[in-house]
Amino acid sequence: MAGHKGGSKRTQNGDSGVTRIGVISDTHDFFDPKIRELFKGVDHIIHGGDIGLPWIILQLEEIAPVTAVVGNADETGINYKETELVQIGARKFLVHHIVDPKNLNDKIKRKIIRENPDVVVFGHTHKPFCETIGNTLYLNPGYAGRQRFELPRTLAILTCDEQGMTADFLEL
Repeated sequence: MAGHKGGSKRTQNGDSGVTRIGVISDTHDFFDPKIRELFKGVDHIIHGGDIGLPWIILQLEEIAPVTAVVGNADETGINYKETELVQIGARKFLVHHIVDPKNLNDKIKRKIIRENPDVVVFGHTHKPFCETIGNTLYLNPGYAGRQRFELPRTLAILTCDEQGMTADFLEL
């Protein structure tokens, strides 16, 4: 799938001002072995919810630091919040599992207005989404769980630098 903002700009990890973020969602207690290779060298990983058991996060933490939120299919008692805010490099991220960018509910709309994030990461639909609305990039990496609904299984790499952000969707 095409990258955001005019395709992919390839830069070497470690260049000054360049941050690579692995974005994943809807693993539903399945850790695809391809994730390790696809996320190799990322600076941070964001999980948009529907994790499954916490061992999924432990696997991701072996690759890079992780920010994760609980999803609607996660067991009660899983120790993650419904919404997370995280600063990664020069960008502010709001992570919440169920977001409809074209029709925000009042609760999430207020959080976005109050926090003014550069990026909103979400999941739930199992469909990749990448669009800038206003000044905010809305990014759903698709889903990385077992094959369901005849949809492609995807995750994303978000590359952030001084020129902007580029999201590349990668199939599992």
